[in-house]
Amino acid sequence: MTYLEASQRQVAALQAQEHIRVLSLETSCDETAAAIIEDGRRILANVVFSQIDLHELYGGVVPEIASRAHMEACDRVVDEALSQAGMALSQVDALAVTYGPGLVGALLTGVNCMKGLAFAAGKPLIPVNHIEGHVSANFLTHPELEPPFLCLVVSGGHSHLVEVADYGEYHLMGQTVDDAAGEAFDKAARVLGLPYPGGPRIDALAEEGDPHFLTLPHPKLEGRYDVSFSGVKTAFLNAVHSMEQRGERLPKADLAASFRFAVCDQLAEKTERLLRDRLADGKHPVMALAGGVSANRELRRRMTALCEKLGVPLYLPRLDLCTDNGAMIGAAAYYELKKGKVAGLELNAAPALRFV
Repeated sequence: MTYLEASQRQVAALQAQEHIRVLSLETSCDETAAAIIEDGRRILANVVFSQIDLHELYGGVVPEIASRAHMEACDRVVDEALSQAGMALSQVDALAVTYGPGLVGALLTGVNCMKGLAFAAGKPLIPVNHIEGHVSANFLTHPELEPPFLCLVVSGGHSHLVEVADYGEYHLMGQTVDDAAGEAFDKAARVLGLPYPGGPRIDALAEEGDPHFLTLPHPKLEGRYDVSFSGVKTAFLNAVHSMEQRGERLPKADLAASFRFAVCDQLAEKTERLLRDRLADGKHPVMALAGGVSANRELRRRMTALCEKLGVPLYLPRLDLCTDNGAMIGAAAYYELKKGKVAGLELNAAPALRFV
């Protein structure tokens, strides 16, 4: 019997169990994270090793350095997660790993680590889409949340408005036509000379500034729920360079606040349009946020005010579950396991894996 055949038999038996515990690993970018999740909703352990100090010198993630750091940390975070949960590997029902999207070297490190561990332990291995993991962070924060619901997914590489029709089933409503919101924040932070990671730095600085100091373009797009940040980014870059060429002092807090307002204004506008359309159709939408940018204070405020105004329930992930973590991968893996999805030893990294 092959490893995959044995895993499929185990999964069939696990689906009848009252409780399922998944050991998960996330290595898609610059965090090495492991967690143990029970029934897709309860965190038994959650360990994150951040590489921020390693990459701060370079102003961004260096893939080779990230991969090497993952190699050194994978065993450590897995051991720490088991210790934190007070469990042995034999007490875990299944293993899970992010296999895309992300940096190919970083992904390969995690995939190979968990393939070896799953084979040695004789446990099923569940492959997880990183972005599905971000959506699933809401299930850990809000155990009562069930599909269907709408979700604004905003991260360094993704900006999507989706309908979560069921677990693992997504319908695309709108998306960025160029840059992602998180990438735009990082670029604006570099223009202002803020250290890595740029997104949180620009968010913190913006709290002290005037969001109306600089008026940035608000693009008009064909897609009813689509967004675009390339023009906003270029206009911001040009404005900053013009001030520098004139010898003016840069009011960094005001500039940060203006850029944050422009990005969040687009996201809030398209979300409001989608919610109003659903309400006009007699539906009762539920809204959620996901991804690293869902920790942005202005975006959380705007979405909270919008949903209160429209009478729409809003679910926000816990701040420590917005950024990359193993817990969200374990939550997503539980629902993949319930559908019978397992990987064989041929599992490979998929750096350009699509979300929808």
